[in-house]
Amino acid sequence: MSNLPPYWIEALVIEQRGRCLFGHRVGDRVLFDGEGIQGKICWHALVSMVPKVHGFLFGATYPWLEDPDTCTHACPDASNPVVFKLQRFPSRTSG
Repeated sequence: MSNLPPYWIEALVIEQRGRCLFGHRVGDRVLFDGEGIQGKICWHALVSMVPKVHGFLFGATYPWLEDPDTCTHACPDASNPVVFKLQRFPSRTSG
């Protein structure tokens, strides 16, 4: 039995308004696989999205999502928001 979650998550920057001090740009990608993080991500955006990423990694579903495997997440800088699309995919070890 694996301790890894049944999914991996991609966080893709789909929108950036104003000036992101970290330097995020549309198209930036960060991957979460339950063992680590691949890619660069602002600490503030990361900490704010951890509950969604954790839920998605372990199969959580949310009734307000049109697609149960995709949601959006905005960083906490309301003056210069970076919007991420979080999408989950089955891990290679699941099933």
